[in-house]
Amino acid sequence: MRILGLTGSIGMGKSTTARLFAEAGVPVYDADATVHRIYDGEAAPAVEAAFPGTTLNGKVDRALLSARVLHDPAAMQRLEAIVHPLLRAHHQQFLADAEQSGAPVAVVDVPLLFETGGDARVDAVVVVTTSPEVQRARILARQGMTGDKLDALLARQLPDAEKRKRADFVVDTSHGLEPVRAQIRDILAATARMPRRRP
Repeated sequence: MRILGLTGSIGMGKSTTARLFAEAGVPVYDADATVHRIYDGEAAPAVEAAFPGTTLNGKVDRALLSARVLHDPAAMQRLEAIVHPLLRAHHQQFLADAEQSGAPVAVVDVPLLFETGGDARVDAVVVVTTSPEVQRARILARQGMTGDKLDALLARQLPDAEKRKRADFVVDTSHGLEPVRAQIRDILAATARMPRRRP
């Protein structure tokens, strides 16, 4: 089985691209969705212990937690020390299940793939991109998003140009779904012929 790492800065269209991979029959691991699941369950007690007052009814309140850690690198590190081991376990289980199912390709959708060294654990990297204008418009249209919040999020992410430079494949979401579907078909065909790269 080949593993594709799917990444891209916020607002680039990565979630849509992941959905189109899934529609093409590829198993897709969604790191963000997994974070949400563990915040609603297994991570909540440890998060509450580290950041008192950030859970409600046994679930992490992401707005309260974000307000506590977003501008505090040390707090962000404490949070990652709680969350990352849990995510790794879910990630490994996903890959084992995908391999067992006989899937020729699996996609791991990880927003901070390069930033966390995840690109070393995949066979190829797919970077999703769009123009800076489209990106900013998409993000600022999200509920609760502000220019300050956006700048803080972007500061934690490798610049788009750098991601594209390090990518094996680039998917441009600027022109609608059909071109993205065509790009995905090409990527899957190319991946089937690639040597395995990860250790």
